[in-house]
Amino acid sequence: MSLTELTIKDFLNGLRKKEFKAREVVEAFLKNIKENDKKINAFLTLNEEEALSQAKKVDQGKKIKNLSGVPLAVKDNILIEDLKTTAASKILKNYVASYDATVIKKLKEAEVIFLGKTNLDEFAMGSSNENSAFKIVHNPYDLTRVPGGSSGGSAAAVASFMAMAALGSDTGGSIRQPAHFCGVVGLKPTYGAVSRFGLIAMASSLDQIGPITKTVEDAALLFNQIKGFDPLDATSVKFEYPPSLLNPSWEKIKKLIIGLPEEYFEKGLDKNVSSALEEAIKKLKSLGLKFKKINLPHTHFALSCYYIIMPAEVSANLARYDGIRFSALKKDVCNLKLQEIYLKSRGEGFGEEVKRRIILGTFVLSAGYAEAYYKKAQKVRQLIKKDFDRAFDKNDGGVDVILTPVAPTSAFKIKEKMDNPLQMYLSDIFTIPVNLAGLPAISIPVKKYSLKGKELPVGFQLIGKYFHEEDILGIGQYYEKLEER
Repeated sequence: MSLTELTIKDFLNGLRKKEFKAREVVEAFLKNIKENDKKINAFLTLNEEEALSQAKKVDQGKKIKNLSGVPLAVKDNILIEDLKTTAASKILKNYVASYDATVIKKLKEAEVIFLGKTNLDEFAMGSSNENSAFKIVHNPYDLTRVPGGSSGGSAAAVASFMAMAALGSDTGGSIRQPAHFCGVVGLKPTYGAVSRFGLIAMASSLDQIGPITKTVEDAALLFNQIKGFDPLDATSVKFEYPPSLLNPSWEKIKKLIIGLPEEYFEKGLDKNVSSALEEAIKKLKSLGLKFKKINLPHTHFALSCYYIIMPAEVSANLARYDGIRFSALKKDVCNLKLQEIYLKSRGEGFGEEVKRRIILGTFVLSAGYAEAYYKKAQKVRQLIKKDFDRAFDKNDGGVDVILTPVAPTSAFKIKEKMDNPLQMYLSDIFTIPVNLAGLPAISIPVKKYSLKGKELPVGFQLIGKYFHEEDILGIGQYYEKLEER
């Protein structure tokens, strides 16, 4: 196994046994990035000098911490002090962060090394990573296909061994869907479990930072470091996770009942996705886990509901980019009137998808339409949440975990859906309900896939109860152990 193929767990074990140095591993990843990223476009900014300096400090240290020396990539909408943070938008192309996001502070305390910032759909708006203002990300399994979005750069970096793991953000599936397309693991935590302070906001009631990794065990290790209450985030929740988060008990896991919602398995799934899901369910049943059919009747309204609430929050959050503090204008603006600065800066600085969502969001919040659209969508959101509450209610014969597809298809061709936004939005049809309800969910590859093979990756999604990441991570780890046999 090459150094770039190491999991976080294997890396830490090797570092403690002095089988290699942190600097060796960081150098291997940087070399891989320089050789392969020209065709994948996963990175927007490299942090080479600082990464090598940090690796040297880890090697000179006396004690290996939780994640000492782990080479991590970070989605370019999460702030790292003194590093460019563009959100893949022209309007922020020269912005250098003046402080660290809370998740970055926590990772720095654990001596994590940041390799660089990864590409994304502009302001995290997209399902294919074709909306970046700078370059399109390619899927490592097939360079003619998309890696998924909006965290496609992070997923592609991990899948192509250009990072040991990565951070992404998930608003409607933006961690899980690219993980599914790229054959890696993507965890979207419970809303409020991980601080959003220092994340460039897209839709504040939906956004959540989470890890993208090679294994479920690695996802648990990273999540354990970044989770926790943060007074700087008004949506952060105080909750104490059990120690078993990192060491799940099989005696407890095997008693969990997995629900299969009929609405998620109706017509529309690709044959390769459908057969892969059958394979995953068969393997889980071989572990002794029990399954039960359930119903989530308001699932059909989730996509419509999301594309009213999300643009409304986008239009409010992106109003701060007014051309005064952040500008994409090349010429002197002193002679322009204020309205001209607004129009030119936002017109030249924002891409088509961002403009589309701002306009849609402004419309649904406008006088005469807020009641008809936005408020009604919020009511539907509560119905979707209640569906999950009923499904998880043990007093009413409920289940512990829900298994669903991640997306209707495997990775599609670049430009295949760019001219049809509605078809593109359907890519997130199975992930969006989780964000609307604020639940934790994880995408796990059905099996290990080979970059040299011709088979496109397919994942399955496990949805857990609020703050029950332990359940989905536990099932995922035992599923992976079955795969290793």
